Amino acid sequence: MAKAKKVEAATVKVTLVKSVIGRIDSHRACVRGLGLRHLNHTVEVQDTPANRGMINKVGYLLKVEG
Repeated sequence: MAKAKKVEAATVKVTLVKSVIGRIDSHRACVRGLGLRHLNHTVEVQDTPANRGMINKVGYLLKVEG
């Protein structure tokens, strides 16, 4: 029986550095979709095309590392 190799998915650290107050609803939804809740909250998300799209849409609110 062959053992399955565990492949680690690439991740990106995302930090909310500007407030979502007064922003468009779709931009607020992207921030929530990334898992960010409040200012200076940092999360690690998988580097997928869907997450990249959300990061690109609200990049002016975020700091991205990795």
